[in-house]
Amino acid sequence: MINLQYLIFLPIGIGIVLFLIPEFLKQVKGVVNLLISIFTLYTSILVFKMSSGIINIECFKFPSISKYLIFNVDSLSKLIVLFIGIFGFLFALYSLSYITKEKAITGYYSYYLITLGSAFGAVFSDNLILFIIFWGILGLTLYMLIKGFDEESSSAAKKTFILIGASDSILILGIGILWKITGSMNMSEVHIATTGTLGIIAFLSLLVGSFTKAGAMPFHSWVPDYVKKAPASSSAYLPASLDKLLGIYFLIRICRDIFQLTDWATLMLLIIGSVTIIGAVMMALVQHNYKKLLGYHAVSQVGYMITGIALGSPLGIAAGMFHMINNALYKGGLFLTAGSVEKQTGKENLDELGGLSKMMPLTFFAALIFALSISGIPPFNGFFSKWMIYQGIIDFGNGTGLANKLWIVWLTLAVLGSALTLASFIKLITGIYLGRRNEKLEKVKEVSFLMWLPQIVIAIVCIGFGIFAAKFVIPYLIEPVTGKLNYVGIWQSQSVSILILVSVVVGFLIYLYGNMKNHRVSESFIGGEKLQEETNFSSLDFYQTIKNFKFLSFCYKKAEKKWFDIYEIFKKIILWLNHVFSDAHNGFLPRYVFWYIAGLLILLIILIF
Repeated sequence: MINLQYLIFLPIGIGIVLFLIPEFLKQVKGVVNLLISIFTLYTSILVFKMSSGIINIECFKFPSISKYLIFNVDSLSKLIVLFIGIFGFLFALYSLSYITKEKAITGYYSYYLITLGSAFGAVFSDNLILFIIFWGILGLTLYMLIKGFDEESSSAAKKTFILIGASDSILILGIGILWKITGSMNMSEVHIATTGTLGIIAFLSLLVGSFTKAGAMPFHSWVPDYVKKAPASSSAYLPASLDKLLGIYFLIRICRDIFQLTDWATLMLLIIGSVTIIGAVMMALVQHNYKKLLGYHAVSQVGYMITGIALGSPLGIAAGMFHMINNALYKGGLFLTAGSVEKQTGKENLDELGGLSKMMPLTFFAALIFALSISGIPPFNGFFSKWMIYQGIIDFGNGTGLANKLWIVWLTLAVLGSALTLASFIKLITGIYLGRRNEKLEKVKEVSFLMWLPQIVIAIVCIGFGIFAAKFVIPYLIEPVTGKLNYVGIWQSQSVSILILVSVVVGFLIYLYGNMKNHRVSESFIGGEKLQEETNFSSLDFYQTIKNFKFLSFCYKKAEKKWFDIYEIFKKIILWLNHVFSDAHNGFLPRYVFWYIAGLLILLIILIF
């Protein structure tokens, strides 16, 4: 039998030991980090193959602790652990070359390994107290994996820590209510309906923890700010991959195992999912900082996962789960390509880039695959999971509830979100890799082997997960969790892939034929005037017109003023209350006497009634 303690506590222990190694031996730390990630990858593969069951770890030195060390090794936890192991290895490999002196964060590799072990612990934990311990550690390491080198990055780190910390506090409240209702702290022993005051409060409290970790609206605002200032490896590791896996994993536990969803809960989840899809992608469309653009898309894609899981059917849950995995793949890959561009150019804005496709061909290839995948273009993996979500919504329409009757709304918004995603990634790919090259970037070269290899590997997986989704990926990875799936529509991915490949080859041959030397080349005729070579149209200008629409202009202006940022809203409320209480304590005796009498009256009223 595989010893799960090693998978969880070995990375945490080695991470703590790495604090003792001086920072100037950063490469040594990086190699140790890579070796541990290889071990966890190998172990996670073995765990994926092992039989399911509840495991109670015996702690002989501290027997009283044993009742909390309860691990649930079922099909869902094994699937999540497998991909945590995969991403842990790939991002560790990338970090070896990416984390230079300029990008260095004190204790980066220590926090990396502690995050890895805690992620395994959170997924396996069946006892909610043990779960919240690992969950809380992940909030701390998320905060530590962003470098506070200026006021903006320090503000982003503080905002992330406060939002995650506040949601964890609400999560603890929900766990306490669950124990009050059921008398159990083990997830596998709890299953209640979302009815009754306490049940509803517990459900909403746990949702807050899940949504904040995954980055769903309205608890999303930390994600764009974090990824803009954090190292690309940190962004790929946590907000793009592990946080999505953990947040959606917990959402599945909440909606499928811990609670039984009623009609109002389903409707609420579908509304949140749809608003997250459209709201975040609209914000992404107008971004010029490509890292922040990717941050908003990391939020938008969560909406698809919530929508799939909210449907409640095996097909819907499978679709949300598969999209969770696909998103972690292409979104993590997109942040790696963004880090490569940033490392080689030193630029973060699309206005300052362009024409890098010939200079960084491997990064361009990977970014293009990821962009097509996230946009839902066949035959890539993002298309298949979105196609499953569309089918799940159509099948959901056969029900009789209010949410079921609105199926066309959920379907329309999901398809619209995919179209807008494609539009924004045309902007990103054109702005960075195509168009006229910036003269200041003439000497840019491709990144090192350690950085482009993880990108290419993930890109190949995105292609494979799309082409072989129906025959291999879904049956071997997803159906063990959900059971056998019945599809509404038909999608022949292999046949379509062959046709697409043939069309690409034919197009390439036509391109080669059109560039043969024996063809005469002449200048373009434009009414007798000479074509000015410096004339260039930026594709980014087109997206500026979106802000000019009356309703959208209103929304964007309010967004700039942080009207939709729950962190800023509560910050203003707390500052106002602080101001009120400060005025109440002005040092004058009559004012204190007034508050004393008012307090006594309130207490008397409470005691009487």
